[in-house]
Amino acid sequence: MKIGLLTCQRLPDLTPADQLLIPELAKHNVTAKAVIWDDPNVIWTDFDYLIFRNTWDYYEKESQFNLWLSTIKKLGIKTLNSIDIIEQNKHKFYLRELQNQEITIIPTVFIEKTKDLNLAKIIPSHWKKAVIKPAFSAGSYLTEVFEIADINKINTQYQNIALEKDLLLQEFKPEIGTEGETSLIFFNKKFSHAVNKKPKAGDFRIQVQFGGIYTDVSPSPEVIQQAQTIVNTFPNQLLYARVDGIIINNNIQLMEVECIEPDLYFNYCEGSLQRFVNETLDLIK
Repeated sequence: MKIGLLTCQRLPDLTPADQLLIPELAKHNVTAKAVIWDDPNVIWTDFDYLIFRNTWDYYEKESQFNLWLSTIKKLGIKTLNSIDIIEQNKHKFYLRELQNQEITIIPTVFIEKTKDLNLAKIIPSHWKKAVIKPAFSAGSYLTEVFEIADINKINTQYQNIALEKDLLLQEFKPEIGTEGETSLIFFNKKFSHAVNKKPKAGDFRIQVQFGGIYTDVSPSPEVIQQAQTIVNTFPNQLLYARVDGIIINNNIQLMEVECIEPDLYFNYCEGSLQRFVNETLDLIK
């Protein structure tokens, strides 16, 4: 069995945490290697499976990534997560579908591509602060947090972006600074572990590269069950899913369900790497 662990050009050898998958899989007679998803020299049919791990530039190469997904699908190469899941999850309007299934999401306005962006007209009147970002994005790419007083300036800034990209306009929750964002991580639809992420003082971005502080946490059974309900909305197999949200009064307000290339925080929770490998083996056997 040969597995390609998909990554990007700036992380040709995977992150240090994901590099540990290679020797762990080797213990089970599975050969795994890092492979850059847009490397033209790769012979994809050499692999029995491809696992999306550190493809952290896909949103910057939207057309190229979509074409590559189509190629892998036509070749019939099995992927984890599946191409169908990736295609659904790469565009954040999936949140609207979850909302229609009575999942509580962060209050969101979904803006389809337009040449007549008018944020002042569509933003709810009671919002005091908002976040705007493309629907096809990750890692705070083209993301802005703004006070409502600055809405005309933001409207001008995003006018050209709105011509080419669907957008999400979300209410900014001050709890992101106090409670932080919690990620509940599932392998093969089973809860594994959770990490809380808080931004550094004066920032809104929780990513570690922007100074975010990460802590291993144990959510309540009620919160885990809410996340399980979200994961169960996916009909297909899921090697991994990361449910990201703000927990307010023991209830998740969902921000995202990451099924493409999330950091799974192996280095924050003992045993999580082995659980991931065990569930991988269960799905590929």
